[in-house]
Amino acid sequence: MGKILTAIALLLGLVIGVTACSDQRRLDTLSEGDELIMITRNSPTTYYFDGDQATGFEYELVKAFADSKGLRLRVKVAFTLEGLIQLLVDGEGHIAAAGLTVTPDRTQLFSVTDPYITQKPLIIYKSGNRRPRQLEDLANQDIVTQAGSSHVEALTDLATRVEGLAWREIRASDTLELMQQVTEEKADLAVIDSVEFRMQQRLYPRLVAALELEGDEDIAWYLPNLPGASVLTGEINEFFSQQRQTGQLAKLKERHFGALAFASRMSSFTFQRKVQSALPQWQALIEEVAAEYQMDWRLLAAIAYQESHWNPRATSPTGVRGMMMITRATAGELGITDRLDPRQSLRGGARFLKNLLRRLPNDIAEPDRTWMAMAAYNIGMGHLEDARKLTDRKGLDPHLWRDVREHLPLLQNPDIYPTTRFGFARGEEAVTYVDNIRHYYSVLQLQSLPENRIQPPIDTAALVSRELQDVLPMAL
Repeated sequence: MGKILTAIALLLGLVIGVTACSDQRRLDTLSEGDELIMITRNSPTTYYFDGDQATGFEYELVKAFADSKGLRLRVKVAFTLEGLIQLLVDGEGHIAAAGLTVTPDRTQLFSVTDPYITQKPLIIYKSGNRRPRQLEDLANQDIVTQAGSSHVEALTDLATRVEGLAWREIRASDTLELMQQVTEEKADLAVIDSVEFRMQQRLYPRLVAALELEGDEDIAWYLPNLPGASVLTGEINEFFSQQRQTGQLAKLKERHFGALAFASRMSSFTFQRKVQSALPQWQALIEEVAAEYQMDWRLLAAIAYQESHWNPRATSPTGVRGMMMITRATAGELGITDRLDPRQSLRGGARFLKNLLRRLPNDIAEPDRTWMAMAAYNIGMGHLEDARKLTDRKGLDPHLWRDVREHLPLLQNPDIYPTTRFGFARGEEAVTYVDNIRHYYSVLQLQSLPENRIQPPIDTAALVSRELQDVLPMAL
C-alpha cells in the first residue's frame, strides 16, 4: 500500500508541476522582493559551486542585476543546451544566461539583450597530432561539438563549402566532455568557444587551438517571448550600460578570466604532473594549516608550489629555505625554529600572508586584496605602496590589482625608482610571481569542480513507471 501511495504522489507531483510550468507570466511586472528566475548551465564560465558558495561569471552578473532591482534570484540548471533552450521556450524562467551566442534562429524565437562579451569559435586538436591549418583540412576528420550550440549552425553552413565535412553532436552542458574526447583521442577535433577553451585548457594543457572559424560571436542573455519581454530587456540593457560605465563589468571579467591572460600551456602541463605526483603527499597537511589560518587551502598550495614546487627541503642561492622559502630573518620574526620542517614553514607562510592582508588599507576589496598581499609577500609592503602611489599619479585606481600590476615594473626603471620612497625593486618579478600563483590557484579550483558538480535530476517519469510496474501486480 505504501508503494501505491508513493507512486500516486509522484504522479500528482508531475501533473501539478506540468500545470504550474504552463502558466504564462508577464516579464514587466517584477517588483522588489519578487523572484527572478535564471536559466543557466553548470560550467566554469557560467555557474558552479566553489565549496558551498555559488559563483561563475554569468551567475554573478545576473545576481548583480537582481540586487539592483531588489529581486530574489533563483537558478534553474539545464543539463544540455537543448534542454536549456526548451526551458526558455516553455517560459520556465525570466532570463537565460549561459554564454549563449547571438544567432538569427534564436533571435526569432526569443527577446535578446545587448551583447556583453565577445568570443570566437575555435577548432582545437591534441598537440602532437596532425594540425588542421585551413578549413579544407577539416574534411574527413572526426569532429565533435555540443548539440544545440551555434557551432552546429556554423558547421552546417561550412559543409556546403567543404566536401567531406562531418561531425558528431555531444549532449552536454559544457565543453569538458568534448575536450576529454580529444585528449583521449576518441575524437580528432572539437569546436569550442574561445572563452570556455581558455578557461578549461588549464585542465587539458595538451589541447591547442588550431584555427578560428569565421567571425566573432556576441554573447547575450535571452528572454522568453512573454508579455513585457521588451520592457525587461530594456532594463537589462540599461544595467549593462551602467556596468560598463562604472567599470563593474570589467572588474567581473578580471575576477573570473583575468588569470587566463598570463597562463602558460607548458606551465599548466608541468603543474598538472606535479599535482598528481607531489601534491597527494602534502595535501592533507596543507588543508590542515589552511583551516588553522582560515584560508583556502588551494591558495596556500599554489603559493607553496610557486615557492618550492612542494619541496620541503628546497634551498635557494640567496639562503631562503623550505616549503615556503622563508628567509632566516622572517623565520626569526615568525618564531620558526626549523625552516625545513614543512608544518612550520606552511604555518609561517600562512601567518605572514595574513599579516600582510591586515596591513593593507581597508578599502581594497577582494580579490584584489589577496593579489596585492601576494605581491607584498614577494617584494615587500613598502615597494607595493610605492607602486600604488605610481598608479595613483597616472590617474588609475590603486585599489585594483590590474592597475597596480601595470606599474610594479616601473620600480626597476632608473628614471622612476629614484623618485619613490623605497627605491629599486624587481617589480617585474613580483608581477610574474602573482600571475603564476593566480594560474595555479585557478587550476586547483577547476579541479575541485567535479566534486561539487550539479548532477542531472532523477528521471521521475521513469521512476514512476518502475514504481507502478512493481506495485500494480500487487494491487491486482
